[in-house]
Amino acid sequence: MLLEVKDITAHYFKVPAIRNISITVDDGEIVALIGSNGAGKTTTLRAISGLKHPTTGEIHFKGQRIDKLPPHKINALGIAMVPEGRRVFPQMTVLENLLMGAFLRKEKDAIQKDLDELVFRHFPRLKERTAQAAGTLSGGEQQMLAMGRALMSAPKLLLLDEPSLGLSPIMCGEIGKIIMNIHTEGRTVILVEQNARLALGLAQHAYVIETGDIALSGPAKELRENDDVKKAYLGG
Repeated sequence: MLLEVKDITAHYFKVPAIRNISITVDDGEIVALIGSNGAGKTTTLRAISGLKHPTTGEIHFKGQRIDKLPPHKINALGIAMVPEGRRVFPQMTVLENLLMGAFLRKEKDAIQKDLDELVFRHFPRLKERTAQAAGTLSGGEQQMLAMGRALMSAPKLLLLDEPSLGLSPIMCGEIGKIIMNIHTEGRTVILVEQNARLALGLAQHAYVIETGDIALSGPAKELRENDDVKKAYLGG
């Protein structure tokens, strides 16, 4: 098991955003978290990445407890998050944004290799725009940049928060293919998506989060055929 989230609860002020959330992620899986807006999906990712410390519960990554560590130490262990809304540095160039992802790494040759053989291979459009200001990119290109920046930290586990948000159907499909390609090369992924059809099509395992609680979990194929999931999230 790569990641184990055990009974975590997290509050904003005195209001619980998630309650007793438990998920497990095996090495090499894509695990999807689906649910309506405000259900607690992003808070769960923020807890894993160290941006929101749980009030109770524990999180273990590769056997090490991480729920009390700061974000930069969690990133150094091999967890990278692509936040909702991309959050690129708009005044910096594409290349500068990508190199920010490798800020904690020291091996220059490995950084250059990942830039050339990983990021630019998956995102050839970024290679064409290395000197362009990130803020001038399209929404889809900014999403690619945010994902490429995360990959530059050489993560074992990639947390993706709403990667298809605001993108055209064609671009959503392209991002989906890129996620699958990244996964095929050995990355483990936790995918938070309101586009449940996309998420359940990519994932091996999935959790449905409703109002801060896990309502359903199981193999993604089974959840795609679940009547309640169809009615609530798949338009069927």
